[in-house]
Amino acid sequence: MKLLYTINSPYARKVRIVAAEKHIEMALEEVVLAAHDCPVKLYNPLGKVPVLILADGDSLYDSRVIVEYLDNRTPLAHLIPQDQGAKIKVRRWEALADGVCDAAVATMLEQRKSAQAQDENFIARQMGKVTLGLQALNDDLGKNKWCVNGIFSLADIAVGCMLGYVNLRFGSVINLTTQYPNLDRLQVALLKRQSFKESLPIPN
Repeated sequence: MKLLYTINSPYARKVRIVAAEKHIEMALEEVVLAAHDCPVKLYNPLGKVPVLILADGDSLYDSRVIVEYLDNRTPLAHLIPQDQGAKIKVRRWEALADGVCDAAVATMLEQRKSAQAQDENFIARQMGKVTLGLQALNDDLGKNKWCVNGIFSLADIAVGCMLGYVNLRFGSVINLTTQYPNLDRLQVALLKRQSFKESLPIPN
């Protein structure tokens, strides 16, 4: 298997961490989406990462599909619970974390436009989603160690990847320690895991 990814994609990071936690080996190919010879479109018509290329040449996308595929490849330490009730809770956390990422990415792309071309109302709406999402996740976590049923799961991975991206792009305006202390505590715990240490985003 081979994963096509970009170094700072929170969605690709989620896949990389799941593979590491499950001890699943796969080749990593970092891509540049803007490059004319980028291979992503050959495997995902949407032109987005992550893309997992399987041994038979078939491909899987997006991150939610890939992580479920990886989690079911081996019974070792399921990150998506087998119990339906717990599974839905984990997937809900993942959906909200990914949604915050969606809004954060949209904001970043808008802010990269020239000042005259930026839509301030659009930026405000997207950042509103980010802050509301962070607050909901912070409140739901409370004083719990992990997001769902006291067990490390895909929920924690998704939230951790989102926090890494928010820190990377908006660390100057969002202070997790003071604004979202429960999420900050979770992030500190996650960064002790080798899978998170090895996949840290890089400022660019």
